[in-house]
Amino acid sequence: MNNGFGHEVPPRHEQKTHREISRWLVVIPSADGSLARLFSVDHTQVGEFDAGTEEVMELIKTASASTGASGQEWDRALAGHSDQERASATVYTLDI
Repeated sequence: MNNGFGHEVPPRHEQKTHREISRWLVVIPSADGSLARLFSVDHTQVGEFDAGTEEVMELIKTASASTGASGQEWDRALAGHSDQERASATVYTLDI
């Protein structure tokens, strides 16, 4: 018998590296409804969800906002969106 008394002992926990803190939330209007995309400091997308969710409202409650994501820093991150969508996007800088 193995002192587990018939139950397998769980393996030791492996410490994993956490992802970076999210810095920006970009809300982009589209034909199917607004889309919220979450980005890290280096403009890498870390999440995408419906902008009408309660979580989005909670995130933007204290965040500062600007209109338009047409800058060069957003070219790679928002490559799939039209210039018009990018110009009308709202960029929220999240509190860290």
